[in-house]
Amino acid sequence: MKTGQNVVIKGTKDGLTLQLNDKCAYNELIEELVEKLDTVTNDGQDALITVTVQTGNRYVTEEDKEVLKNVIRKRQHLVVEDIKSNVITLDEAVRWKEEEEIVSYAGRIRSGQVLEVPGNLLLVGDVNPGGTIKAGGSIYVMGALKGVAHAGCYGNDRAVIAAAKMMPTQLRISNHLTRSPDRYDEEEITESECAFINEADQLVIDRLQVLKYLRPDISTFKGGF
Repeated sequence: MKTGQNVVIKGTKDGLTLQLNDKCAYNELIEELVEKLDTVTNDGQDALITVTVQTGNRYVTEEDKEVLKNVIRKRQHLVVEDIKSNVITLDEAVRWKEEEEIVSYAGRIRSGQVLEVPGNLLLVGDVNPGGTIKAGGSIYVMGALKGVAHAGCYGNDRAVIAAAKMMPTQLRISNHLTRSPDRYDEEEITESECAFINEADQLVIDRLQVLKYLRPDISTFKGGF
């Protein structure tokens, strides 16, 4: 077989990257991969070389991945680090939708109640002291936040918490935690506020208006409102 361009091998500081054509027949791809790997040597060195495989827009099943791994592993100095694809699986698509979706809830969260959603939460109501709201994404409270709010609860540092009246007993974003400062009465609150993780990796509270500069992607959220 004449060597084609279905497989492109690039050396990086971390090892080798194999870029695979996502439009050719899979058997042709494997044949060329075998041929090109035969030209890759470790120049007599004992060190292992890590390999990252990029399959582009080709959907790769677990069986296909095993075939790729076995072909590469036959060269004892090559170790498969990762196989990456631009195509998301159905499970990944469902999880992404859940994390990006805005769930609207109208009502008051009373003491002892916990409301948790996988994506972003829009609460039209108050959170009483002792009440808790949690979201995998951001939290928006169109009322008084006097209880506990935990945004980005699955590890999203980009999540924010916004409230018309920010008076929480505790705020959490991802693994960052802060308590509400001892300050003003509810009557003294004149504008909405937001909480976010700043560039210094600190959870801070500021005016709501700063969000459009700090998190411009928020305006692209779809659904829910």
